[in-house]
Amino acid sequence: MKATAAPRSETVPPVRPRRRDRLRARAGGGSATAVIGGTIVALTIVVAVLAPVIAPYDPLATNPSAVGLTPFSDGHHLLGTDEVGRDILSRLMHGARLALLVAVLPTLLALMVGGLLGLLSGYVGGWLDSTLMRIFDVMFSFPGILLALGISVALGPGTTSMIVAMVVVTVPEFGRIVRGQVVSLRQEQYVEAAGALGYGHPRIALRHITPNLLGGVVVFATLQTGRNVILSSSLAFLGLGAQPPTPDWGQMLSGGRALLVTAQHVATIPGLAIVVLAVGFNLLGDGIRDRLDPRTRQSRAARGSKPASWNRWRRS
Repeated sequence: MKATAAPRSETVPPVRPRRRDRLRARAGGGSATAVIGGTIVALTIVVAVLAPVIAPYDPLATNPSAVGLTPFSDGHHLLGTDEVGRDILSRLMHGARLALLVAVLPTLLALMVGGLLGLLSGYVGGWLDSTLMRIFDVMFSFPGILLALGISVALGPGTTSMIVAMVVVTVPEFGRIVRGQVVSLRQEQYVEAAGALGYGHPRIALRHITPNLLGGVVVFATLQTGRNVILSSSLAFLGLGAQPPTPDWGQMLSGGRALLVTAQHVATIPGLAIVVLAVGFNLLGDGIRDRLDPRTRQSRAARGSKPASWNRWRRS
């Protein structure tokens, strides 16, 4: 009986992925949201910087004969006029400056104060950690908008008091996040090795712990900036922000209430601007988070660079 020869094993050459799939996996799933959010924020910054040059009218100039003009109703006012005849487009452009200021500056100040408190609380521990966390718990027991409203009323209306109120409301959030990451990072081997080498506590905290928690803090700061857009507009809507006639999106939204029946665009246009800027910061933060988190990037690349909500919509 003739023995049959064993089948010869052939090495199957690896299939090289297509260029589109390689670029998609390399870029990650969050690149699209980061690009969209970054574009919205960048355009807002450009408009804010160039507002004195590109604005067609003086944002403070009134025209009683042109009150509540609808968009595209004449060849002069592209987005119409408000309740006292001021050009809405010009006020939007100049108001972008204040919108960015009261969104970014409170975030930076709260990041510095809350980040420092969280770093000390998580690294030192003991009675300092317990005291700071109990203070944060008391502040968390109040809704953020009510706490900011109470502080703004106590300090008086104005941009400065509004920024102070937003910083006070946001500090516990940054402190909690930084403190949790510091407690986790203290257990890492490189931190223990740095202590075994005789490095002092300030060097360990600043040189070995702080750089490793910046990623999550930056993501949260970007998302918090988007929430600050809504919070500052809410305070300005209630009359606690910049005072008239300063161009302010929340104030423009509040002034449009008198014309909701006859000229809805006076309140709708600044409201849309507030929503778009807040969404832009949120998309930017979401994209940065996906770029910094390799697990999220790999899972989205495997699903075709679409977020989970997109896949659920396609299946339905």
